[in-house]
Amino acid sequence: MSAVRVLAAPDKFRGTASAVEIAAAVAQAAAAVSASCDTAPMADGGEGTLDALGGPNRMSAVTGPLGEPVNAPWRLSRGVAVIEMALASGLALAGGASGNDPVNATTAGTGELIAEAVGAGARRVLVAVGGSATTDGGLGAVRALPSPARLSGVELIVACDVRTAFVDAAAVFGPQKGASPAQIELLTRRLRTLTEMYERDFGIDVAAMPGAGAAGGLAGGLAARGASLVDGFELVADEIGLPERVSEADVVVTGEGRYDATSVQGKVVGGVAELAASSGARVLAVVGSSDPVAPVPEGLEMLDLTARFGSQRAHADPCRCVREALEDALGAAC
Repeated sequence: MSAVRVLAAPDKFRGTASAVEIAAAVAQAAAAVSASCDTAPMADGGEGTLDALGGPNRMSAVTGPLGEPVNAPWRLSRGVAVIEMALASGLALAGGASGNDPVNATTAGTGELIAEAVGAGARRVLVAVGGSATTDGGLGAVRALPSPARLSGVELIVACDVRTAFVDAAAVFGPQKGASPAQIELLTRRLRTLTEMYERDFGIDVAAMPGAGAAGGLAGGLAARGASLVDGFELVADEIGLPERVSEADVVVTGEGRYDATSVQGKVVGGVAELAASSGARVLAVVGSSDPVAPVPEGLEMLDLTARFGSQRAHADPCRCVREALEDALGAAC
C-alpha cells in the first residue's frame, strides 16, 4: 500500500507563526504517521507572499514609511522580482498604529524597490500590497518609479488581498493605521484629488477599479502607471503550481490564525478548499481559532486549536499544537 500523500498549503498564523513554520509542522505530523508531505506555504497577496514565492535573496536600503531608511528584503530570480510592500512601507515598520503617522506615511520605499528591480534587469515585477502603514494613494511610489520609457516592456503586477475601492481606502483601513476621524476625512479628500490627478496625467480611472484601494491606494497608484491588479491568492497559487500539486494529494491541509467569514472570500483557506473539493481530496483546515457563526464550505474539516488546547497554548505554541492535532486527524487515514 502506498503512503498517503499530504499537501501542506497553509497561510500564516498572524503574530504567532509564518506559513513556512506551519507547513513544516504539518510535514512533521505527516512523517509521524508515515505519510509523505509536499509543503506549499501560501499567501493571498498580503504579508508572507515573498516567502511563499521563494523568499528574499536581495536587500536594499530604501525610504521607510515615516521617512527613515529601512533595509528591505526582496527577490530577483530569472528576470522576475518579488516585492512585499510591508517590508518597505509596512505598518510594523512604523511601530504599529500607535507609532504611525497615518497622514504622512509614504509608499516611496516600495517605489524605490520597484525601480531597483527594473534597474537590475527584472522584466516581471510582482508587488504584494498587504500590511501597509500608508494611505497616500501610492503617490510616494509613483514618484519613485522609473520613467515610462524605462518601464516599457516591464510587466508590473499587483497582488491584491482586498477589493476595496480607491477612495474608500481611508475609511476602511485608516482606523487600523492610527487615523482619527478627522484624519480619515482629510485622507479621503486627498484620495479623491489623486483620482483626478491620475486620470489627467496617465489616462487611468482608478476610482472604478476593484482592489485599487489596497494598501491605502498603492494598488491604484501603480495601476495608473500601467500595473495589472490581480487576485493575490490566484497569483501565488499559479506561481507555485498549486492546482497541480493539489490534484496529486490524498489529503490537503490548509490553515490560518483566525477563521471567519472573510476566510472564504479570496483568502487562502477558502481558495485551497475550493481546489481540493474539485480534486476529490480530503481537506483539513487547522486554525488558531474560529468564529462559530462563520460559514464552512461543505467537505472542509475544521481543526480549531483554541477549542482543543485552550487559547494560551494555541497562541504560545501553535506549531506543536498543529503537529498534535494533525497526527490524530491524519492517523485515521494512514
